[in-house]
Amino acid sequence: MDPFVFSIVLIVGLFVLIFMRMPIALAMALAGVVGYIQLSSFASLKFYLSTAWVDKFMSYDFAVIPLFILMGHLATKSGISASIFNAARAWIGHMRGGLAMAAVAGCALFGSISGSSLATASTMTRVAMPEMRKHGFSGALSAGSLAAGGTLGILIPPSIVLIIFALLTEQNIVKLFLAATVPGVLAVVGFMIAISIYVRLFPEEGPTSERSNFSERIRAIGEIWHVLVIFTVVLGGIYGGLFTPAQGASVGVVLTLVLGTLKGGLTLRSVLESLIDTAGTSAMIFAIVFGADLFNVALALSRMPLDVAQYFAASEIAPMLILLAIVVFYLVMGCLMDSLSMILLTVPVFFPTVMALDFGLLPEQQAMWFGIIALVVVEMGLITPPVGMNLFVISAMAKDIPMKQIFRGTVPFILAEFGRIAILISFPALSYWLVDLVMN
Repeated sequence: MDPFVFSIVLIVGLFVLIFMRMPIALAMALAGVVGYIQLSSFASLKFYLSTAWVDKFMSYDFAVIPLFILMGHLATKSGISASIFNAARAWIGHMRGGLAMAAVAGCALFGSISGSSLATASTMTRVAMPEMRKHGFSGALSAGSLAAGGTLGILIPPSIVLIIFALLTEQNIVKLFLAATVPGVLAVVGFMIAISIYVRLFPEEGPTSERSNFSERIRAIGEIWHVLVIFTVVLGGIYGGLFTPAQGASVGVVLTLVLGTLKGGLTLRSVLESLIDTAGTSAMIFAIVFGADLFNVALALSRMPLDVAQYFAASEIAPMLILLAIVVFYLVMGCLMDSLSMILLTVPVFFPTVMALDFGLLPEQQAMWFGIIALVVVEMGLITPPVGMNLFVISAMAKDIPMKQIFRGTVPFILAEFGRIAILISFPALSYWLVDLVMN
């Protein structure tokens, strides 16, 4: 069989396995093994497997993943999420729909030290959902704002998925963190605008709350000083060149551990639980990464990614149409797959294709622009049915809210995300101007 045709069969077979509910790591590994043997040989596969584990996971760059995951788990166990939400509520909670806006702001702040969308959604739901329901917020708006706010963990640095993208495409992690900052702020602003419009159309779903006085606001800010310290030291040190990302993550773990203990939220038991949770999460991620590596090596042997890139580069199809087609693919598949699997599965094919197109940008700028667009679109998959992971997290924690209401509550935020995608595609500089400003 022609290698290109076989690669298409391999991809179709992979999706069949995924839709049959085979674990994504196992599905990609199985497809990769079959493809490797067909396109090379079993002896070659054995030699590759004898060294791949060490070559892949002994890389210093991969150390950043479990470290940032541990920092997020320690932050979750330390109980700082309540302080974050209370600070946001003190400043904007008095506005119509203000508690929902505070939940989004709280998710953004927590995401800046968590790096995980699911952890952000689950942690902030535990804190903010009871308050919103107590003040008369509808189930739809409460669940929708927390589900959408949780997605911020995938983009606002430090983001685990962003780190994976950087490792896959051999891009600078620090520059990608900077590149994600402006799109992350756009998301927060867009979600708050969506809430503002929604509560004006349906005022009974997002009532006002009492206004905090100035001293209460200052006191609320003082209660999250540890968050500000962690964020400033870790990301400031990384951006300033004082730390590598892995070193910054190590510093973040120590700071979170020390400050969480001083705050009284961390105990020996919670630290041990954080270590166990980190080991489980890291093992899951590394299993998916290795399965994807096997699959992508098989695709590389077929030369399919290179052939696709060369075809579109030589075609007369407008580059923007090709990019829009990729975005549509992500939107559709994001409804069916989790974000990490989507990035690992598609980037080895789409990245060289996009990099072969002429958008009038420098290669590094184009790589950052595509990376941010891909993450934003994949981010939408967390709140789009039928497999929006954040929706199921919210549903599991707020059993009194029907799934139909949760779906309805995400509609304004999905519309806001479409607006953000349009802005980022229309104005590529938003994805790299901060990098040029700070690092060039």
